[in-house]
Amino acid sequence: MGVRVGTSGWSYPSGEGTWNGVFYPATRSVRAGTKHFDELRYYAEHFDTVEVNATFYRPPAADITRTWVTRTPPHFDFSIKLYQKFTHPRMFRDTALRSTPGHSGALLDALATVTRADIDEFKAGIEPLASHGKLGALLAQFPPSFKDSPASRDYLAALLEAFRNYPVAVELRHRSWSDQIGDTLALLGGHGAAWVQIDEPKFRFSIRQNYLPNVDTFYYMRLHGRNAADWWHPAHRDDRYNYLYTAQELQEFSETLAAADTLVGKSYVYTNNHFSAKAVVNAVMLKAQLGQPIEGAYPADMVERYPELSNLAPISRQAQTFVRSPV
Repeated sequence: MGVRVGTSGWSYPSGEGTWNGVFYPATRSVRAGTKHFDELRYYAEHFDTVEVNATFYRPPAADITRTWVTRTPPHFDFSIKLYQKFTHPRMFRDTALRSTPGHSGALLDALATVTRADIDEFKAGIEPLASHGKLGALLAQFPPSFKDSPASRDYLAALLEAFRNYPVAVELRHRSWSDQIGDTLALLGGHGAAWVQIDEPKFRFSIRQNYLPNVDTFYYMRLHGRNAADWWHPAHRDDRYNYLYTAQELQEFSETLAAADTLVGKSYVYTNNHFSAKAVVNAVMLKAQLGQPIEGAYPADMVERYPELSNLAPISRQAQTFVRSPV
C-alpha cells in the first residue's frame, strides 16, 4: 500500500526550535479581520499522516479529534500516542504530585492505577478518528526503565487486550525485551501488535533492533535523531531533538521501509527530530528516497536554511503572516 511518511507532532509554536517562521509563516497577534492560519490543514497539504504526541499528556477529547477529521483530507490519518498514565505511571504520579501538593503517596498511587474508566475515556476521544477511517495506529511508548519481567509482561498483555480492537504499535527500549526476543515476539504477535523500530542515541541497555515486521498487518518506525550530546541531560527539553539526518543515514531506513512494506498491509515512519522543523526536512528526504511525490510547497527561506530540500521540494515565495488557529 506504500509507506506513509510523517512527523511526530505538527504544532511547535514556541522556543528556539519553533516551526513558526520555518515551515509555518511567522505569527502575530490576532486583529479584527485577520485570517487564521490552520497549521494542521497546512501540514496535511504536505503529508498524509501525523503522529500525535499531545495525547500523551492528556487524553484526547472527541470534540477536538472531530475537528481533525474535518480539517484533513479523507486519505489522511493520525497515529495517537497513548496517555502517559498507561505507559509511564511514575511520570504520571510525579506530575500529579506537582499539581496536587500535600496528597498522600497512597492516594497518588491509586490515581496512577489504570482503570476501565481511563480506557473508555481514551477510546471515546479517538472514536471520531476511528469511525471516519482516519486512525492509523495507537502508539504505546514505554520508557527505558520498563524492563522485561513477569509483571511487565502481564501488564503489557492486559493493555493490549484493553485495546484489542485497535492497531497498536509498542515501543520498547530496554534490551531485556530483545534478549528474550522469542517471548517478546510471541506476546506482541499474539495481540496483533507491531514492534516499533526506533533510532535514537544508545545507552548501555538499549534494545537491539531487527527492523523486520513482526505482524503482517502494519509496520511502524520512529526516528528520534542522534543528538547523543544533549539526549540525556539537555539544557532545554527540545534540545535533544536538534539533529538532522543526512541522506546517507536515511538511506538505510528508506531501504528497510521499502522492503518491509512488501510484507505488511501498511507502513508508517515518523520523524521525531522536530527542532526547527528538521523532522519535516527529513520526512521530505525520506519520501524522495522512497520515490514518492513531494506534495505542497515549502517556504523559500526554509529551503535556503536547509539546502537538503533544494531540487526536492517545490518552493513557495509568497510571504504570508497569519495567526495560529487552535490545535
